[in-house]
Amino acid sequence: MLNLVSSFKPTGDQPQAIEKLSGGISAGLKNQVLLGVTGSGKTFTIANVIHNLNMPALIISHNKTLAGQLYQEMRDFFPHNAISYFVSYYDFYQPEAYIPTTDTYIEKEAEINELIDKLRLQATTNILTRKDTIVVASVSCIYNIGSPIEYGEFIAEIKVGDQADWNNIARRLVELLYDRSEFEFKRGTFRIRGSYMDIYPAYEDFGYRLESINNQITKITQFEPLTGKNLAKSVKSNKKLASIVIYPAKHFLMDPGIFKTAEGQIREDLAKESKDLKNQGKIAEAERLIRRVNYDLEIIKEVGYVNGIENYSRYFDGRKPGDHPNSLIEYFRQTYGDKFLVFIDESHMTIPQLRGMYNGDYSRKKTLVEFGFRLKAAFDNRPLKFDEFYPKIPHFIYLSATPNKWEIEVSKNVVAEQLVRPTGIIDPKVIIRPAKNEVPHLVSEIEKRTPMGQKILVTTLTKKIAEDLTEYLKERKIKVTYLHSDIQTLERSDILDSLRKNEYDVLIGVNLLREGLDLPEVSLVAILDADKEGFLRSKTSLIQTMGRAARNSEGEVILYADEITGSIREAVSEIERRRKYQLEYNLKHQIIPKTIYKPVREKIIEAKEQFLFLDRPNTQYTTSFIEEINPESLTPYDRKRTVKKLEKEMKHQAEDLNFELAIKIRDKIRELKS
Repeated sequence: MLNLVSSFKPTGDQPQAIEKLSGGISAGLKNQVLLGVTGSGKTFTIANVIHNLNMPALIISHNKTLAGQLYQEMRDFFPHNAISYFVSYYDFYQPEAYIPTTDTYIEKEAEINELIDKLRLQATTNILTRKDTIVVASVSCIYNIGSPIEYGEFIAEIKVGDQADWNNIARRLVELLYDRSEFEFKRGTFRIRGSYMDIYPAYEDFGYRLESINNQITKITQFEPLTGKNLAKSVKSNKKLASIVIYPAKHFLMDPGIFKTAEGQIREDLAKESKDLKNQGKIAEAERLIRRVNYDLEIIKEVGYVNGIENYSRYFDGRKPGDHPNSLIEYFRQTYGDKFLVFIDESHMTIPQLRGMYNGDYSRKKTLVEFGFRLKAAFDNRPLKFDEFYPKIPHFIYLSATPNKWEIEVSKNVVAEQLVRPTGIIDPKVIIRPAKNEVPHLVSEIEKRTPMGQKILVTTLTKKIAEDLTEYLKERKIKVTYLHSDIQTLERSDILDSLRKNEYDVLIGVNLLREGLDLPEVSLVAILDADKEGFLRSKTSLIQTMGRAARNSEGEVILYADEITGSIREAVSEIERRRKYQLEYNLKHQIIPKTIYKPVREKIIEAKEQFLFLDRPNTQYTTSFIEEINPESLTPYDRKRTVKKLEKEMKHQAEDLNFELAIKIRDKIRELKS
């Protein structure tokens, strides 16, 4: 059961929107639109729809920052259910490519964020095992991730009473792509220590300990990998741990039985395609293709995995050339049939992204295939085409303050409107100023607001301008930072939290400050070069950006422009229309606009995880946290790593005159060293 937990009750336009959308789903409608102005509570509305219908849901956002914010909100609304986060797990990604004009081959290069990988695996595991699942995803959810049938069948089930044959269990875990590691116990590994075996699932925050007596498993417990502290009681008092199911450590898996068949098909295609290249006079390309494929097959045969294995996924999944790949959507369909919902957040941005992903992927792969770097099967490791994605979804709800014509048309004008903010806050006042001397004027506006604890968002046209302006403001002792796509995924959410916690007063960005950000402390949005017509200064972009100041009763927008463009004129006109609508509602219901300050939500990844894996300086060191570290549970490698971190923290605490905590840390260091 998806149980919504909130102190709020639907108000304003929310009750009619909830009723209309819920009724539309019950009546079997495929497409509906929720047109809601910024701050009208669209997320709360869809949470109520999910609760009313008690249906699993996929929420798709066009960027990771908004996906992270939505994930935090849904986690707050549904604390007792399976809320998952599924975005691209690369901190850095350089796709495999070839540039014929310069004869340059670019090897695929990627830095995988282990924590996001965990959240992705957790999402697919939740879908396959639970009915109360909500997944918040970026558009990467339409990429190929392997077959849900294969993933669901590749499991290791371990029960109390089973034979404690650690070698057999280890063999099965290796088939699920877990690594044996006695020195570094991390996600996706296991270790054997005499009478017990520890397993750290790739998708969990805890490990499982299997204990044996007389060659029989007698107890299964959960424990904290760093400290060794038990997180659950033994199976004697906790029936849930009478057995456990371990799911794979990666999405792409290789069944040895399937591989024999797949290898024959791959070799047939290799012979045919290399012959075609030779017939075209491409001798070097043919030899290159033969070397590459033979190497990959040998590695897969030995270890069951190779970098780039996804390019052979069609053979392993049993798909025909051109068949659609298995994306996250297939996991939903495999488990829930047509009994799930899909919400497209900021649909005016997300739908075009979903439409365009296939073509970009195809053009890159085409060059690789033509020059012998990949088999044609690589074309089938791809995102879904929009024409494949759209029919697979039983129910769409498009969310936007500015929906496109397409969403309105496919919904046949079934639009639920939320033009009223329950807080009574009016759309921000818009001021247009000359672009000349825009920076000195902006500084004066910042200095007026920061003493009152108000925050400022500034949007520029390029990353370079954002970075340069940040440095300029820092020189004037203004607490400022910038936010753009080069910043790692999880850090973006942390930066927004830091703004709310008064670590910064000003946030500068290019394209990430437009849709959806929930920042009630922001009283001013400044748009530099507002008269430079284009994507970032279109009517839709301007309305969305101005909406960031619509969560504060003192919200204002300054457009720096020497010319009143058509986009500016239309955007300001729409804002004035919405201001009038809200003012009439406030007058009728005697509402006085008031900013609602929400608490800063928990991070997507908790502090202890950061301590373990990210080495960030903002770990919450406390006496209880230090005392929980159990030297007996640590490998020699983990012990040495922990000592280094604690020594650094001990000096830091002493410098801050926190001598009591510094002494506790010193004592723990001595204990670990001894």
